[in-house]
Amino acid sequence: MFVEKPKEEIYDVIINKRVLVLVSIDLDSLCACKILQWLFKCDNVQYTIVPVSGKEDLVKAYHEHSEQLKHIFLINCGANLNILEILEPEEDVMFYIADRPIDLDNIYNQDQVKLLMKEGEHLTVPDFDEIYADSEDEFEDSDTEESEPSSKRRRTGDEDSPVSKRMSKRQWHQNRQEILYQYYAYAFHGSSASLVMYELAWKMSKDSNDLLWWAAIGLTHQYLYEKIDSDKYVTDAQNLHEHVMRHNHGTDENGSSVNCMKIVFDTELRLSLYRHWSLFDSICNSRYTACRFRVWTMKGKKKLNEFLADMGIPLVQSKQKFHSMDFDLRNNLKGWVETSADKFGLDEMSYGTFHVQYGFKNKLCASDVVYAVNALLEAPETEGMSKWDHFLEALDALSRSNTEKLQEGIKLGKKQLIAVVEQVRSLIDMHQVMCAGHFLYSHLREGIPDLNLFGKPAVLGALARFILNAYVVMSKNKKAAALPFVLATPLDSEKGTCLLVGVPPIADDSGKNFLGKAFEMAASKTKSRTIHDHFDPAVIEMKSEDRGKFFDALSALLIPK
Repeated sequence: MFVEKPKEEIYDVIINKRVLVLVSIDLDSLCACKILQWLFKCDNVQYTIVPVSGKEDLVKAYHEHSEQLKHIFLINCGANLNILEILEPEEDVMFYIADRPIDLDNIYNQDQVKLLMKEGEHLTVPDFDEIYADSEDEFEDSDTEESEPSSKRRRTGDEDSPVSKRMSKRQWHQNRQEILYQYYAYAFHGSSASLVMYELAWKMSKDSNDLLWWAAIGLTHQYLYEKIDSDKYVTDAQNLHEHVMRHNHGTDENGSSVNCMKIVFDTELRLSLYRHWSLFDSICNSRYTACRFRVWTMKGKKKLNEFLADMGIPLVQSKQKFHSMDFDLRNNLKGWVETSADKFGLDEMSYGTFHVQYGFKNKLCASDVVYAVNALLEAPETEGMSKWDHFLEALDALSRSNTEKLQEGIKLGKKQLIAVVEQVRSLIDMHQVMCAGHFLYSHLREGIPDLNLFGKPAVLGALARFILNAYVVMSKNKKAAALPFVLATPLDSEKGTCLLVGVPPIADDSGKNFLGKAFEMAASKTKSRTIHDHFDPAVIEMKSEDRGKFFDALSALLIPK
């Protein structure tokens, strides 16, 4: 059930208990986890944190701690599962979930499942009677009356007749199936879990600039990775901006203090990590500008040089590290880029976001932290470094005191961006993006450079969106923008498995993804050997040799009705 008063209904209940916190391995979840850790620290709440990458991890983590812990907090995981069915907990176990979308059984459970939502957020759900009407009671007389002699039966036109009851029962089940299909057809995201946790801290008068910054990072992560649409981002960003004004209002006379932390909301260029890179490299490796300029073509490179010339920035300066550029160029860069962008048709060159400054240090943009920490989180697993180690590294990088770890993440983030662009260039040049009628697809091949970087869902999803954007701007097919895209990459060569991720069409900016349900149906229809373990249903693992028949079935399913 949804909770209206999270402090009273959740926090006050667990304050004297030991809590198990299950955290999905994504950046928004990390930020929410940091906020929850701060609250627990304030009130001396004992807790155990376990990162989970999928359903199997979730079940395993729960059963390992179920005997000692009766209060389970789930961040961006578990809501789209019937949590009581898969975990089979005792009746005294309580689950507190901050996640979207939500399984209907979790919504209508009044006893053991408590669902957190951002204040003012609403979720359209079917009525209880449409899904859970007790059909056995409602139609209980139909079977018994059928066994009675015909002379005792009522007329078939009577509403209470056996035939009418059977028809009503059949109709109810048909309606139920249609309602359930419509409800579960699309995967989507609501307000970020970090924003929900921040609101909880605010209502308890325990919010601070640090918590506010983590919430801003979580929200920015949702926006940059297209988990929410622009309207949702603007609404939530405006909500956070009010808190920024409250915590950072007026002139700070101690603004130069080494320990000072100041957050501002300002416009930002749609250029990845440009303050930590060169302007030229950032333009070439940012999805928005790379696709608009088509930097992998000779014509695109020429257009990019014209863009730099229009701004009055020498090519030599643009290829220097940002902090090494002339002061005037650095100081006026944002305004010059925005002015020239209009001339070159880059109408979305900037957007509103959050910046932080620690004392004398250079300011950080929320997007810088998103790319850096996500790179640490999604780094390939190596000998001696498990996903748990990467989780802890990423969690540490969010602390303002651990600047070295954040700088390491920035370097890794640039490496990932370069690898993504190189792969996009290769697939486009080699015409490796294919059209299967009603969707586009491609697959990475064994032996390509940096293949190990794409074995994680977030990085592979970012690559898929980049490839789709690049294909659409290069394609002569006018319908390309209306087609979804499926990307596969080798996962385990010994097992012969691959990882598939599906992204919605560019023309659809709602943030909803219908490919998860389509994957499930295609796998069932073809009996493909698949594992649907990820919390995002549009990410699956499958046997590589089943990919052909799977794509055939997917093409048939995606035919517009």
